[in-house]
Amino acid sequence: MNIIYQTNSFIVCEKPAGVLSQAGPGPNMPAMLAEATGGEIFPVHRLDTAAAGCMVFAKTRAAAASLSRQIAEGGFTKEYLAAVHGAPAEAEGEYEDLLFKDSRKNKTYIVDRPRKGVKSAKLAYRVLNTAETPRGEGSLVHIRLYTGRTHQIRVQFAGRGTPLFGDGKYGAKDNLPAPALFSCGIAFTDPDTKEPRVYTLDPPKKEPWTWF
Repeated sequence: MNIIYQTNSFIVCEKPAGVLSQAGPGPNMPAMLAEATGGEIFPVHRLDTAAAGCMVFAKTRAAAASLSRQIAEGGFTKEYLAAVHGAPAEAEGEYEDLLFKDSRKNKTYIVDRPRKGVKSAKLAYRVLNTAETPRGEGSLVHIRLYTGRTHQIRVQFAGRGTPLFGDGKYGAKDNLPAPALFSCGIAFTDPDTKEPRVYTLDPPKKEPWTWF
């Protein structure tokens, strides 16, 4: 377990790919962190099971309330790296869509109009590099997430013809155990000191990240 930083109120760590960010059957972060710290753990945000990277968990109910409030009010920053097939039409920009999650299929879809179960989704992106990879042209993209919808990054990029490497669920031809998505940074206000906290993490030095 890679613990990046912790106080009496919160713990910042790296979630491995394939581990649930919430409590559930099988390997999950709350259980793993509770075992590592010997205390109770409160999840405050999510990361796709297939994705890896930086997360924060609360160690007290008061800290959980503070962090959850920051997320609800837009005071919590979440940044990601994604390796996508091809290249976005513009080098930087914003994607805004209406998304519907089909719980039975555990899959999210872009839809044309509001209806029951449909939620708005927004992100900003910037292309860091475009290169010829062993699997064709690809791009390394930095993403700022404004909303936290299920599979949001994956479906919004796939919907524009640039699915993530390895993401067969959303249109990539090279289906792999984990799509190329990594939580590279989070920022929030310390629940106790009220000071800004910023944490960053580099993706693993392996494919597809080393292609860029």
